[in-house]
Amino acid sequence: MAAALLSLGTHFKEELSCSICLELFTRPKMLPCQHTFCQDCLQDHAGRGGTFQCPICRRQVRLPPLGVAGLPDNLMAANMCERLKQQTTMMAETREQPKSDNWCCSSHPSKPTDTAVPVLGHVTVQSLPSAPIPAALYTSLHGAASGTGHHHGNQREHQPQKVTFGGWGSETGQFMNPLGVAVSDEGEIFVADGRNQRIQVFTLQGTFIRLLETVVSGEEKISPDDVAMGGEGNLWVVGSTDDSADFEFAVQYTKQGRVLSKFDLQKTRWVRGVAVDTRRNHILITQTTGDWHNRKGEVLVFRPDGTLVRTVGGKRKSLLVSLLSSRQQGMKFPQYITVDRQGNILVSDQDNNCVHVYSEDGQFLFQFGSEGSCEGQLNNPRGICTDRAGNIIVVDRGNSRVEMFDKTGKFLKHIATDINRPLAVAMATQGQLVITDYGDQKVSIFQNI
Repeated sequence: MAAALLSLGTHFKEELSCSICLELFTRPKMLPCQHTFCQDCLQDHAGRGGTFQCPICRRQVRLPPLGVAGLPDNLMAANMCERLKQQTTMMAETREQPKSDNWCCSSHPSKPTDTAVPVLGHVTVQSLPSAPIPAALYTSLHGAASGTGHHHGNQREHQPQKVTFGGWGSETGQFMNPLGVAVSDEGEIFVADGRNQRIQVFTLQGTFIRLLETVVSGEEKISPDDVAMGGEGNLWVVGSTDDSADFEFAVQYTKQGRVLSKFDLQKTRWVRGVAVDTRRNHILITQTTGDWHNRKGEVLVFRPDGTLVRTVGGKRKSLLVSLLSSRQQGMKFPQYITVDRQGNILVSDQDNNCVHVYSEDGQFLFQFGSEGSCEGQLNNPRGICTDRAGNIIVVDRGNSRVEMFDKTGKFLKHIATDINRPLAVAMATQGQLVITDYGDQKVSIFQNI
C-alpha cells in the first residue's frame, strides 16, 4: 500500500502539476503543442498579446478570439485532478480520526515519530508506520482539495532535491571564491573560480569536465568576477589582473578557453557582473565607483568590440527623466545582472537591498524588495536569473536563502534555505538551478524547483 501511494505521489508530481505554479492543475488548458497549464497561469504568462511562447517548448502560440479561455480544456487532466481531490478529502477525514497514536504530520511535533525518509524525491518527512498516506503527499493534495491558495500556496517551504560538490582548495573540483556561474544550452556548468584564476566546467550531475585558465595575453591572467554565455555559445568573463585590480577586462573565450576578444574596463576595484543580450549581441557589465560609504552604480552596455552603446541606471540626464523615474532608487552596488527572454535588464543592488528592472533600451520599469527577512524582503541580494516562465530568482545572501518572485516582483516562494552563504545563480535550459556557496566554497544543483 505504501509503495502504491509513493508511486501515486510521483505520478501526481510529474503529470498533474502545472509547470508554471508547480501545483495541481486548476482549469487545465491545453496548447497546440499538447503541453497543459492552469488557465490563470496561462493568462498571467500570455498577458494581453495575441501570441506567446509555450513555457516548456517555446513554440509560438496564437490565442483564439476568446483569449486563454478559448483554448481547449484538458478534460482528462481535470478529471484526474478532481478524483485526486476527492480521494484526498476522504484520506484527510480518515487521518483526522484519533485511531492511532503512531504517526503525526509535521505540524504536530509533540507526538513521537521514527526516522526521516525522503518522499516525492525532494521532501523529507517523518516515517509513519501506520499512516494511511505519506505526510508530504497528504500536504500537497490536501492543499489542492481544500482550496488553500492555488497560486503558490504550498510552495513557500519547498525544498528541491540537490547535488552538492566542491570545497575549499585549488585542486580540480575545488574552489577559492566561486563568484559566478553560467550554464550552456548543452548543460555544461561554468563556474568562475576567482582566486584560482580559472573557469571550471562540470556536468549537471556535478561531474568535473575540464578547466579553462582565464588568460588575457601571454601568461597574464585575470581573477574572474563573473561569467555569462554569449549568443554563439562562447563565454564572456569579467575580472581583474590581481588582488590590487590594476587592470580590469571583459574577455570573450571559446568554451575550450581560447581568447577571442577583449576590451579594457575602467579601474574601479569593485567586483562586477556580466550578462549578454543575445538578441542584440550586447554585453552588459555592472560597474560601481566611489568608496565604501558613497558607492554609486550603473550598467554599461557594450558591443563585442568594446564600443559603449549606453549607460543604464546612472545619472539622470534631464528633469523629465527624473520625474518619470520618481519611483526609482539610484543604484549603489549592482554586482549581478541578467537579461530575461523579453530583453529586460534585471540588476540586484546589494546596498539598496532591491532589484532594479529596466527595459531592453535602458528605461526604468520598476524595482522590488526592501531590507529585511520577511517574505519579499532582501538582505544583501546577489546572484539573479530568470526561469523559462519569466519568474525571477534572487540570491538573498544576508538571509542565507534563494527566493523566487514572479515577473512583476511579487514574492512566490523560498527555493533554498539551507545554503551557508549563497552567491551566484544560473538556470539551466533543462530546468535545474545552479547556486554557488561562498561560505562552504561549494556548488549545488537543484532539481525540479
